[in-house]
Amino acid sequence: AGIVSPDGPYDLGTDLNDRLRLTLYLTKGFRLWIMEQMMSSITIGKVAKAAGIGVETVRFYERQGLIPEPPRSDSGYRLYSGDTIRRLRFVTRAKTLGFTLAEIGELLSLSATPAAGCGDVRDRAREKIDDIEVRVAQLLAMKRALEALVGQCRGVGPTTDCPILEALKEDDV
Repeated sequence: AGIVSPDGPYDLGTDLNDRLRLTLYLTKGFRLWIMEQMMSSITIGKVAKAAGIGVETVRFYERQGLIPEPPRSDSGYRLYSGDTIRRLRFVTRAKTLGFTLAEIGELLSLSATPAAGCGDVRDRAREKIDDIEVRVAQLLAMKRALEALVGQCRGVGPTTDCPILEALKEDDV
């Protein structure tokens, strides 16, 4: 596909980033129309690539209700909008911070609720920090227990004499 503008022809190519970058050379009104047309009909593969996730992950998030079900083309392909990419990036960043999918759904809901305030979001973030602190304490306790077991093992001999395996067989590890 291509476009001829007063400045010359532009090949829109097949890559989403190339197409969006090339539209910047067009006049403002025409650029916005082209971007709107392209951003309202992005295939699942391009959405996944732009969001840095896999196609199956996009489908999973759709089933979980984190992104809306998109319209389909006449041939049955899902056609996403640019908003879907922004939403998927939000989900990815929230997961990186330790939020569960249910919690991410709550955050997305809060962001779409005019009556919700920044304090509501802050409360959720504070709760997540508290959860992380509990998990860190649990991980440190596990580390200390493993270090004690490793300290008891010479690292030689048959597994029947291994103090680590013996301790794991006990009920009070």
